[in-house]
Amino acid sequence: MQFVDRALARRLESAEEMPQVYYARLFQKLRPEIGAAEEEICGGHMVFAGLGSPIGRATGLGLDRSFTVQDLDRVEEFYRSRDAPSQVDLCPLHDPALWETFKERGYAVAELNQVLWRPLRRRDRLDSSTFPDPPVGVEVRPGRPEEAEAFADIVARSFHESGDAPEGFGAMLAPLFQMPGAVTFVASINGEMAGVGAGLVIPEHNVVALFGAGTKLEFRGRGIQTAILAARLKLAAEAGCEYAVIVTQGGTTSQRNSERMGFRVACSKATVVKKM
Repeated sequence: MQFVDRALARRLESAEEMPQVYYARLFQKLRPEIGAAEEEICGGHMVFAGLGSPIGRATGLGLDRSFTVQDLDRVEEFYRSRDAPSQVDLCPLHDPALWETFKERGYAVAELNQVLWRPLRRRDRLDSSTFPDPPVGVEVRPGRPEEAEAFADIVARSFHESGDAPEGFGAMLAPLFQMPGAVTFVASINGEMAGVGAGLVIPEHNVVALFGAGTKLEFRGRGIQTAILAARLKLAAEAGCEYAVIVTQGGTTSQRNSERMGFRVACSKATVVKKM
């Protein structure tokens, strides 16, 4: 398997960078009152998607070029001007001296995730053993725009089974159906939506970002997520993507399912936050 160097790490980071950029652009049109914004900086983007939004941070910075103190000043001003805490994604491929700079500025780790990846080959779509068919009785098909709310509800309940999903969680997923390059799949059993999975093809990096997956509690343990993952990977291979990327917390069902489909950990990444 290919060695993960800075050049590849930059491409993998786009899996979290570009979905946020597209959300910000879409929110500017659909919800101008929240003041969504995105700006390029240091090879990546700073994103603001509204106060309290579960998305909106600086990602992809400093991997294909230097990240200076002046760049960090600009990041902090971007978020300060919007009354939001400064948030930046960092990984082990960043210059170690950069971590010290964030430490000196008072940043703390708010979240730690695993970046998983696997190469895709166009011939994979012709190999049934690479992307197996769904289990008997499970239909997997592309999602439809009119299913956006139901789709988002399944994901929200999968991540927050007690029903305490953060405000705006559903609103974060539903607009996906309006984005260029969006990938949405639904698994159904006897005509009922049982599970879903989403993604985004990022042509500028030849990467597909996979996210937004969930299965209703009563349908778990039937191979639904593996089937949805296979469908998304096959579509991405047909689209010419070189890599598929999943970012998830370590030791989760998502990581286990991903590794069964050939994914491996590229690195861990941290979201560091500076309180206002």
